[in-house]
Amino acid sequence: MIRFAAPLLFAASLAACAGPGVRIESRALSDQLAQDPDHYIIAAVSNEPVAFVSQAGSTPRGYDIDSSYGPTARARQLMRQLEADYKLREVSAWPIDALHMHCAVLEIPAGADRAALLNRLSQDHRVALTQPLQVFAMRTDANGRDAYNDPYVGLQRGFQQMDVADAHPWSRGDGVRVAIIDTGVDINHPDLRGSIAAAANFVDTDEAQFRRDRHGTEMAGVIAAVANNREGIVGIAPGARLLVFKACWQEQAGADAARCNSFTLARALSAALDAHAQIVNMSLAGPDDPLVGDLIRVGLRRGVLIVGAATPGLEGGGLLHQPGVIEVASAEAPEVGISRALFAPGTEILTLLPDGHYDFASGASIATAQVSGVLALMLAKNSTLSADGAYQLLRDTSQSSSANNGSDAVKRVNACAVLVTLVHQGACRSNDEFGDESGGAENHGPRVASH
Repeated sequence: MIRFAAPLLFAASLAACAGPGVRIESRALSDQLAQDPDHYIIAAVSNEPVAFVSQAGSTPRGYDIDSSYGPTARARQLMRQLEADYKLREVSAWPIDALHMHCAVLEIPAGADRAALLNRLSQDHRVALTQPLQVFAMRTDANGRDAYNDPYVGLQRGFQQMDVADAHPWSRGDGVRVAIIDTGVDINHPDLRGSIAAAANFVDTDEAQFRRDRHGTEMAGVIAAVANNREGIVGIAPGARLLVFKACWQEQAGADAARCNSFTLARALSAALDAHAQIVNMSLAGPDDPLVGDLIRVGLRRGVLIVGAATPGLEGGGLLHQPGVIEVASAEAPEVGISRALFAPGTEILTLLPDGHYDFASGASIATAQVSGVLALMLAKNSTLSADGAYQLLRDTSQSSSANNGSDAVKRVNACAVLVTLVHQGACRSNDEFGDESGGAENHGPRVASH
C-alpha cells in the first residue's frame, strides 16, 4: 500500500517519477519543497528489481516501504556518486518498480544554474532520468481560487475522467444517505471524518477488525472522502452521509478478498432500509438469493436506489441482475456483456485504506462505488428521482471513451453532464487529460468484487 503519511502539495509535479512506489515523508518535507521548488531537481538511476512485484494495488502489501522491491546496492552507490560529483543533497528517494528506477529529489548547490546542471546530468551515462521539480496548479473556480486543497486530487483518475470537479458547483451530495453493504470501514480515517452517519457490524463483535477492513474502506473513500480538509483525496459526493453495514468478512489480512452470506446480507440490507438509506451500494457478486432478493425488491418499491457490480457468468445474472437495480461495470472491461450496465472508470483508482493510508484499487466494485457517488450528487438536486429515471439520465448523458486501445468504444458515466441535464443550465468543459490508456488486472476478491 502507499503510506501517504501527510499531504504533499507537489504530488502532481512528480509525474515523471511518481508511481506506486512513492512514500510521502512528512508535512515538513512538503512545505520545504513547496516554498522554493527552483532549488530542487529530480533524478533517477537504473534499479533492476531484486524481486518481481505485480501491478500497483494487486498484491496485499503493494509498494509499501517494507515490500521486497527496493533500491539495489548499485543504485544507491550511483546516487551517492552523483551527489558527490555534482554537490547535490538528497531530500527524499524511492524505488519505482514499474520503471526499474531509483528516483530522488535532490537539492542543488546554492547559486547553481539549475538549467545548466540539468543539461550536464542529462549527458551523464549514469543518469536514467532528470528533470526540474515542477509545480502544477490545481483547477480553480471562476474567482481564481483553488477548487480543492486536497493534495492528491490530481492523481484521482476516475474523478478526472467522470468530470466530477465540474459537477461540484451544482451538487456535492449534501445530506444524501448512502448505505455501504460491504466489509467494515476505517471509520476513523482522517479523510472520512464527519462523513459516517452510522455503522453496524452484522458479522462479529470485533471492532478493531471492522476498522482494519480494506474493501469497505476503499468504497467509502471514492464515494465520500472529505473535500478541502487538506487531506488526501476528494470523494465523488463529499457531502454525502455514509451508513456503513458490515455484512462481509475479510478473508486474510492485507487483502481485499471477502465473503458474505444470505444471513449477514439480509440483516445489513434490512438495517439500510430501516435507516432510510436513499442509495445502497453493493459492490459484490454472487448467485440469486430468495431472501436477499426479496429485500432488494422491497427497497426498490420504497424508492431506494440500489447499485451493484455487473457480474457476467452467473446463472440468471446473479443476485443484483434484476429490474430496477443499477448495474455498473468497469469502463476498461466493456466485454462484461451485460447490456444494461453503466460504465465507470475501474482501473487504478486512488482511494482510502485503513490506518489513514491511500492506495490504488481496480475492478467493477470501485466503478460501482463511483456511480453511487454520482447518484448522491443527483439526489441532492432531485430527491424524487426513481431508479429508472436515474438510470436513464446516467445512460443518456454518458460520454464516449475508448478502451482497449480505442478498439471498443464505451460510454462512461459523466457527473457534470448528468448534473447539467438535471438542473437544465450551464455547460461542462471537456476533460480528457487522463486519457483512456489503462492496463492491469482487477485486484479485488471474487466475493466482494466482481470480475
